[in-house]
Amino acid sequence: MPKRSGEPPTDPNQAAHAILARLTDQAEPVAESGKDPAAVALGRRGGLKGGKARAAALSPEQRKQSAKKAAEARWGLRPPSAEIKVEREGFQPPGDGST
Repeated sequence: MPKRSGEPPTDPNQAAHAILARLTDQAEPVAESGKDPAAVALGRRGGLKGGKARAAALSPEQRKQSAKKAAEARWGLRPPSAEIKVEREGFQPPGDGST
């Protein structure tokens, strides 16, 4: 994710340069992105309607299958917290009951 333009630079030299540029009203040179503005607008327009259009085109059963697949991909590989075991000597998890 790109940094927001309002965040101060983390490097002290860059921060000092930014402060001096603001105090002396020197504008920072704006670098061109090299992207075609028409293509950017077209891609954004397609991205904004993509999920809604796909959901409208799928049947309820297809949406359910897709949601199950996504949930399995996201949560299926993680072990439940109760199965996590610590193999250090002398360690007893809190609430173990064997004090």
